[in-house]
Amino acid sequence: MKAAVIVFPGSNCDRDLAVALRAAGIETEMVWHKDTSLPEGTDLVGVPGGFSYGDYLRCGAIAATSPVIRAVHEHAQRGGYVIGICNGFQILTETGMLPGALLRNAGLKYICRTVPLRVATAESVYTTSYASGDTINIPIAHHDGNYIADPDTLSRLADEDRIAFTYADNPNGSVHDIAGVLSENRRVLGMMPHPERAADAAHGGTDGRRLFAHLADALESA
Repeated sequence: MKAAVIVFPGSNCDRDLAVALRAAGIETEMVWHKDTSLPEGTDLVGVPGGFSYGDYLRCGAIAATSPVIRAVHEHAQRGGYVIGICNGFQILTETGMLPGALLRNAGLKYICRTVPLRVATAESVYTTSYASGDTINIPIAHHDGNYIADPDTLSRLADEDRIAFTYADNPNGSVHDIAGVLSENRRVLGMMPHPERAADAAHGGTDGRRLFAHLADALESA
């Protein structure tokens, strides 16, 4: 089991993600955004939260053109696993690996607190350790977490059971309360909340730990 965590200028959750992955037993290597390849044997790519390139232009827009992104694209096209958290979710939408876009929060303010999430589907390696309909508590920390997509895309996400998480108390105005979505092959997940900040009891909660633990099991069995 091997993961690569991408580091951009302005990433600030890269080490948090690496710690959570390693605690789950996944060998993890940090990869600089100007690298043009992933470490040999990479099973999972983590695109972390933060403020890549200071959120200039649009959140994630410049990071989406970084040299390493081509390798991440190729990894996903081969059926590899990719998880993008917060700014990582923004980057994955900017690259087209996930549909939709993340806009400014409806209240126009940065939000940083723990929120209740509903598990919308248990049918993915990221969510199968939960039951569909479970409520879990996961921190958010974003200014541009308002998920939006066109009606056809929203219908397709719902019909294909690709909405991974929804907000129980929508903090940012996301359409249909969406907090996370899956790719068509269900191997790419983007989510605004931070499960890596809920993977250690010392941080105040462990509801994110199961995501990483089951992901480790899935990678090992694969």
